[in-house]
Amino acid sequence: MKGSYTYFFTFLLACYPQVSTAIDESDSLALLVETLDAADDPGVQSALLRGMLRGLEGRRNISAPKGWSELSAKLAQSDDKSVRDLSAQLSQIFGDRKAVQRALATLKDKSAATNARRKVLRSLLTQQNEEVFTLLESLLDDSALQLDAIRGYAMVEDATAPTVLLRRYKQLSPELRRAVVETLATRKRYAQAMLTAVKQKIVSHDEIPAHVARSLHNILGDRFVEVFGEVRQLAEDRTKSMTKYKRMITPKAIASANASRGRVVFKNTCAACHLLYGEGGKIGPDLTGSNRANLDYILLNSVDPSYDVPVGYKMITISTVDGRVINGVIAEEDGVRVVLKTVEQPRMIIAKEDIETRTISSKSMMPDGQLDKMKRQEVLDLIRYLRTTEQVEMAK
Repeated sequence: MKGSYTYFFTFLLACYPQVSTAIDESDSLALLVETLDAADDPGVQSALLRGMLRGLEGRRNISAPKGWSELSAKLAQSDDKSVRDLSAQLSQIFGDRKAVQRALATLKDKSAATNARRKVLRSLLTQQNEEVFTLLESLLDDSALQLDAIRGYAMVEDATAPTVLLRRYKQLSPELRRAVVETLATRKRYAQAMLTAVKQKIVSHDEIPAHVARSLHNILGDRFVEVFGEVRQLAEDRTKSMTKYKRMITPKAIASANASRGRVVFKNTCAACHLLYGEGGKIGPDLTGSNRANLDYILLNSVDPSYDVPVGYKMITISTVDGRVINGVIAEEDGVRVVLKTVEQPRMIIAKEDIETRTISSKSMMPDGQLDKMKRQEVLDLIRYLRTTEQVEMAK
C-alpha cells in the first residue's frame, strides 16, 4: 500500500475530479487503478469506483488507464455485486467492447431489472453508442423505458425522430407528450417539425409549456411567433398586472377557492422547477419555506420572476457543436464539464469539448406571465394552495 496520505489523495481525485486538473488525467487514473488494485475492502473499492464514475460522468472517448484491463477482470470476480456493476460501468466508459455488448444485452432483456436497463440506456446514450440509437424506436413500445427513449432522441440528431415521435403523440400519456414537446425543442430541425405539428393541430398550444415556447422562439424566431403567437419576454407593466390580480384575489374569492385543486395546478405549472412540501423539481428555489403568506411576494415572483434573479438561478443557454440547444441553471462546473439543472433532467452533464457557445441570461428560468395563461378559478385555487401551511390531498 502507498500509505494513508496517498490513499486519501487518490480518493479525493476520484470524488472531486476538479482536483485532478492540476495533473495529467491519465496519470491520475493510473494512480486510482493502482490504489484500487491494492484495496481489499469491497466498501473501499465501491467508494473509489463511484468516485471515478462521478468524475467521468458525461464524458466519452476516455482511454482505459494503464492496468485497467487486468484490474477489471479481477473486480468482475468480486463477491460484492456493487463492485462488479460499478467496474462494468467504468469498462463501458473506457470503450471495452465486451462491456458495451453486455450493456446492450441488458438493455434488450425485458426480464432484467428496470433500473438496470434504464441505467445502461442512459450510459450508452451518453457514450453516443451507435447501436443504441437504432434501438430507440423499438424502446418507445417498452413502457419501462418510453420516457428515457423519447429523451434519447435529443442526444444525437436523427432525421426520423420528429416523424417517429409525432406519429405516436396522440396515444401517449400527458407526461410522455410533454417529454416529446421538450425533446423537439432541442434542435432546429426538430423545432421546425414541431411548428408544423402545431399548424396541423397534432400538438395544441396548451401542450407547449412556457419554458418550451421560449426555447422554440429562440431557435426559430419570427417563424414561431407567426404560428404560436407572441412569447412574452418581459413583464410589460408589472404594477398594472399586480393590481389586476390583487383585485381578483380578494379574501372572499380565496375563501371559496380549493387548495386541493390548486395542488393540481401547481403540479402542472410550477412543480417542474420548484419544490413544495418535498415534491417537485430543484431548478428554482424550494418554496416550502418562502414567504408564501404574502400575496405581494407571490404575485411579484409570478408576474415578473426576472425582476430580481439571484446569480444561482440565472438561465444559461448552451449550444453544442452538433446543434443541440439546452437551457438550465448551473449546478456544478469544473475544467472538463458543466452540470446543468434543467426542467427535463435534474442533472444534465455536458462535456466542455462539446460546447460551441454558452450565454448567461439576466432572466429567470421561470417565464413571465405564468398567471396570464390560467383561468380565473385556476389562479385562485393556486394561490389558495401556495398559502397553505401543510400539504393537502390532490384533487382527483
